[in-house]
Amino acid sequence: QVNELVALIPYSDQRLQPQRTKLYVVLSVVLCLLASSLVAFFLFPRSVVVVDDGIHSVTVRFDHSNMKVLMNMTNTLNLSNPNFFSVLVQSVSCQALYMKTVIGTEQLDNATTILPLSESQVNYTVSVEIGSSAPYVYAFCTMPSIKVHNIVVFMQ
Repeated sequence: QVNELVALIPYSDQRLQPQRTKLYVVLSVVLCLLASSLVAFFLFPRSVVVVDDGIHSVTVRFDHSNMKVLMNMTNTLNLSNPNFFSVLVQSVSCQALYMKTVIGTEQLDNATTILPLSESQVNYTVSVEIGSSAPYVYAFCTMPSIKVHNIVVFMQ
């Protein structure tokens, strides 16, 4: 007969009130939001910043038989990694342009690995040949009446 007894507890009894349930729910939601935002902040990839440091040296030669201007231009790129993990720069390609005409290209494969939150430099040399596309450049550059010859070459 003991198994068949039913106890009646009034609705206003303190034992039926949940204790700290709202606190536990709010605390678990806040902790989940904090953990997911930290994971997103540290692991979300940011783009690598590439800044051209300019041309450091230019070697100019003349091919008098073919009326060409030959140049070797050494350039430096500054690469910075704002990520919290290492980044592998697999390829760097460069074009030298004169009057919207490609006069030289250079491709570096497997250039460098940049450590987290650090910077690195990549040096490369582009061989440039100006002749058949712009024969007047040879005449301008070999003109004896002008001591300093300036031509504008774009690097991209």
